[in-house]
Amino acid sequence: MNAPTEHHHLAPQLQLREVPAALIEALQQRFGAQCSTALVVREQHGRDESIFSVPPPSAVVFAQSTLDVADAVKLAASHKIPVIPFGVGSSLEGHLLAVQGGISIDVSRMDQVLSVNAEDLTVTVQPGITRSAVNNAVKSEGLFFPIDPGADASIGGMTATRASGTNAVRYGTMRENVLALEVVTAQGNLIRTGTRAKKSSAGYDLTRLMVGSEGTLGVITEVTLKLYPLPEAISAATCSFPTIEAAVRTVIQVIQLGVPIARCELIDANTVRMVNAHSKLGLREEHMLLMEFHGSPASVKEQAETVQEIAAEFGGQAFQWATTPEERTRLWTARHNAYFAAIQSKPGCRAISTDTCVPISRLADCLLDSVAEADASGIPYFLVGHVGDGNFHFGYLIDPAKPEEHRISEALNQTLVARALKLGGTCTGEHGVGLHKMDFLRTEAGDGAVDMMRTIKRALDPDNILNPGKIFAL
Repeated sequence: MNAPTEHHHLAPQLQLREVPAALIEALQQRFGAQCSTALVVREQHGRDESIFSVPPPSAVVFAQSTLDVADAVKLAASHKIPVIPFGVGSSLEGHLLAVQGGISIDVSRMDQVLSVNAEDLTVTVQPGITRSAVNNAVKSEGLFFPIDPGADASIGGMTATRASGTNAVRYGTMRENVLALEVVTAQGNLIRTGTRAKKSSAGYDLTRLMVGSEGTLGVITEVTLKLYPLPEAISAATCSFPTIEAAVRTVIQVIQLGVPIARCELIDANTVRMVNAHSKLGLREEHMLLMEFHGSPASVKEQAETVQEIAAEFGGQAFQWATTPEERTRLWTARHNAYFAAIQSKPGCRAISTDTCVPISRLADCLLDSVAEADASGIPYFLVGHVGDGNFHFGYLIDPAKPEEHRISEALNQTLVARALKLGGTCTGEHGVGLHKMDFLRTEAGDGAVDMMRTIKRALDPDNILNPGKIFAL
């Protein structure tokens, strides 16, 4: 995990609310050993993978049930003290930081599969379960849950941030794959949104409202997800390209021709070198597409041949196949470890990660200009992207002892987001807004839309206790 930095000029505005001793005593009386005020525990729950450093929460409650969550929220609400949900701490934009103080509610012990309805292709789980644990639980039914953000994140956190990842080009994001929720409100009440039915026209779509709300409208305590049959055949392939433009043009053509590719990841030559060193691979150290195809043996073969022909038109070469589960796992594990490979490539560095998404037709315009700017800056970086749906990430590797590098990387990020918005894209494809992108959200959505969000927030959480200071300021 990134260690906190102390660049105060980039720190969020703190409005700490004093947590009264009476609340701590009430929490300890209700939860006993499940409530901790130990500094090391509070610090663990007071940082994520973001650039920010703020004081930790005053206490951590380890919830083991929906009743635990509801009681913790009720006690905090009685003192108008913030509560911040915590899953595994893998968020990237400061989502779980206690910028207004308060208590952290850790749901990682709520990690059970509550029901599997194989006939309906659904599963209901508690929020602390991780995506890999869900897949281990349903694979015996011949099913899987496809959303894969890279980190082995909790389902509750993935829902709260509307996560996506490598499979989104074919299977969508959490927005499309969450059917129903159980949520504890700011008053400590329990509501249910949605059903296991595939569609509904009944009232406001509260499920979609909660998905992506980043803990600011409720604490998620149960999630019902869509499942998919395990593909009959799966094949992964890598293909190298002489330029990033050639790789991107290949992707655009693949998507526009309607090839139902399951995964399509861009890894630039810098990152390939880092991944080779970290994961002991022998990949060609050129710009690369890492792809995966799902379906019947015949359809997988047809998809792969079509993509190989398109790639060849743009100079793609060295198509290599990984058809066994072990080979595929090795490739995708290396891709998911690109962040850690980059950190290892420059000991002592910090990685400042970006996240933008543009319409697929504008991907080349956005990406190539951003690469040119990053090269000119002199800041080392890595570049990976879920380019099949127009989403990509730069990671700028900075020396935390050199504020100038931090300033340059933030300027690169701001220029990148402005470019994406100008091209009809978004400031965040999957990381969420959190603290880091609050100004970008206002630029993207406009003051009127953000004011509407504030109105919803005030109506549902009048005392502003649910993860305050995130997404927008009140």
